[in-house]
Amino acid sequence: MKRLLILGGTKEASQLAIKAATISNLEVRLSVAGRTTQARYQVGVTRVGGFGGVPGLIKYLQDDAIDILIDATHPFAGKISLHAAVAAQELDLPRLMLIRPEWLLQAGDNWLEVDNITSVAEMLKENAKRVFLAVGRQKLTNFVHIDKIWFLMRLIEPPKKDDLIPQGLIILDRGPFRLIKEKELLIEHQIDTIVSKNSGGDATIAKITAARELGIKVVMVKRPQLPPGEWVNNVEDALIWLLSFIKSTSY
Repeated sequence: MKRLLILGGTKEASQLAIKAATISNLEVRLSVAGRTTQARYQVGVTRVGGFGGVPGLIKYLQDDAIDILIDATHPFAGKISLHAAVAAQELDLPRLMLIRPEWLLQAGDNWLEVDNITSVAEMLKENAKRVFLAVGRQKLTNFVHIDKIWFLMRLIEPPKKDDLIPQGLIILDRGPFRLIKEKELLIEHQIDTIVSKNSGGDATIAKITAARELGIKVVMVKRPQLPPGEWVNNVEDALIWLLSFIKSTSY
């Protein structure tokens, strides 16, 4: 019996966990950060919460006798991906990264690509008045000091009591989002600029398509650099890799 740990928090991680759980002689564990209380888990053994850095992850991998590690975290969860790479190397564990493809610039898009979220705020001051801020709750503090811009902020769940929130409106919703509804949202709130992380996937791409069709600017935050290692960009290829490894070590 082999034991697989999937570092999750994405739709792809949950899909992989469900399919991998059907593989004979494989025990699957899914770990999620638990940043939202409404997170949905669909696998038998799920762990919620952080590990406590590289030492904590190494201890967990050893204590739970993990044989295989698949990093299927969010493209912007760079810290845990780095920790996974270091821990896997330390323990000589096979590691695969499941990285969803990023969104690509298309004809008609008006993107301004930036390296990180901290560089966005100053840029907006001179170029925007009504902004759809689609960067997640934890990044909202970067925009609190801006007093001449109205922000539309969409979150999965309400901010915590002590969170610092920019001026504007918070709406609560979870993707996938429909194109027609995204266009209606942008028009209703007279949005002139969208700030988005290049998360990829189809759950939230409708706002990017809507911006293209409505001629709205998009400030697109590039993904952080991920550690080197084997990677695939879809669940099917991750399963092929997993089955190949199990077969190669079963003799």
